[in-house]
Amino acid sequence: MIRKPSFLERLTGSTTVDDFEDVEEAADVEQQADGDSWNDQGLEPEADGELPVDMYHTPEKIVIRALIAGVNPENLDIAITRDMVTIKGHREEDREAPEEDYYHHELYWGGFSRTILLPEEVIIDEAEAKEKHGMLTIVLPKLDKARSARLKVKSHQIKP
Repeated sequence: MIRKPSFLERLTGSTTVDDFEDVEEAADVEQQADGDSWNDQGLEPEADGELPVDMYHTPEKIVIRALIAGVNPENLDIAITRDMVTIKGHREEDREAPEEDYYHHELYWGGFSRTILLPEEVIIDEAEAKEKHGMLTIVLPKLDKARSARLKVKSHQIKP
């Protein structure tokens, strides 16, 4: 039996194997949804990891912070709209030993992404992103909806 996806799943387009009656149907839908390549065994598409973030606000701005240690800035893509931020990236693994020689292999390597709905609209053109010691900080100035301005009407009079 197919269950109805949650609001978040519909919003982000994510699906899980439990949503479908068989694994093949889930793999087909997931590949169509995001076009990811198949892994070496050809059994299932590679899934992106989710990037954990902190988000807070001040009266003037919204700040998003995320740990991106080991990510080359060229492998990072940040897309901003007035009410949403999407962070995508890829962390390359520099394997120093064969898999069988590892005692623990817990670090995440590969693609990751995160889409964050913003609680307020922001000014896209004034947004900034900085990285320092593996910490990504995105500063988004808030849109001041209460701000108003008065316009003077100009008159073009023809002089004789």
